[in-house]
Amino acid sequence: MSNYKKILFTGSNGRFGKVFKKVYTDKRYLYPSKKVLNIIEIQTIEKYFRTNKPDLVIHCAALSRPMEIHEKDISKSIDLNIIGTSNITKICKKFNLKLIYFSTGYVYEGIKGNYSEKDPVKPFNNYGLSKLGGECAVSMYKNSLILRITMTEKPFRYKNAYSNLKTNFMFHEDVVELLPKVIKEKGILNIGGKSQSVYHFAKNYNKKIKKILINTDINVPLKQTMSTSKLKKILSKK
Repeated sequence: MSNYKKILFTGSNGRFGKVFKKVYTDKRYLYPSKKVLNIIEIQTIEKYFRTNKPDLVIHCAALSRPMEIHEKDISKSIDLNIIGTSNITKICKKFNLKLIYFSTGYVYEGIKGNYSEKDPVKPFNNYGLSKLGGECAVSMYKNSLILRITMTEKPFRYKNAYSNLKTNFMFHEDVVELLPKVIKEKGILNIGGKSQSVYHFAKNYNKKIKKILINTDINVPLKQTMSTSKLKKILSKK
């Protein structure tokens, strides 16, 4: 990310943000708190941008876990993930700044698996819908990159892992390492690791992990894998 003089990162107190901050510590990186940069208030965003003059925005600020919050408090989900992202997009457009938006593989239906960036989207829960809402705003701005990411904490935080749920988990640290290699891209890009069950992913790092089956009654699709062919093609040129 050496081509940029000042990089604004939103959501730096989140799980991924804390990992990102440990790697990128120099003064080029701006990590404003929620109080300093309130993404719900567009005037606050514009004032911050005018004062600090970033030339790249990495937008990670979002409401994610617990998933239930998006069902119980849709207003908060809409405000942070849709309206907040729309506000960031508007100001990036106003100042002609490159915008990188962290979305999720949850925008896909999760029924057939191996979804490419060109496949239709059909989120299976409100979290996915809220992130897709953010995508709609970002997609209208051509100087942008949407990353549909499947990532998790390192070490794997659970003692049990689903053997019948397939995904593309990769650790936050791996995404941090990968990000500079795709930063010049535009459009939509799937970001994830090998397509495999959550159990097989976790077992690579914890041999004591216990295998469990996801309860199909909770209506969670079991084939949430994405195709990373486009990503691999980009990385092969580096």
